[in-house]
Amino acid sequence: MRMRQSVNQFEAAFEQQKVLEQRRREQLRNRAVNRSRARRVSRSQQQGKVRFSVLAVCLIVTVVVVTIAMFEALLLVMS
Repeated sequence: MRMRQSVNQFEAAFEQQKVLEQRRREQLRNRAVNRSRARRVSRSQQQGKVRFSVLAVCLIVTVVVVTIAMFEALLLVMS
């Protein structure tokens, strides 16, 4: 009788440990997914900032070049 009780206790403890390990693995997996998602969002925002900066610089350079070209052409026409 005592031996059966000991085996039953061992089996119950094993099942409980198995459930705890499954929960732990699932939590670790969820944390990894969340970290990956956060890194992806951060990287996307950073790339967006860089792209916007490049676009702004290109527009400013275009404005400066067109303005200079316009005044050069005006100077050429006037002389």
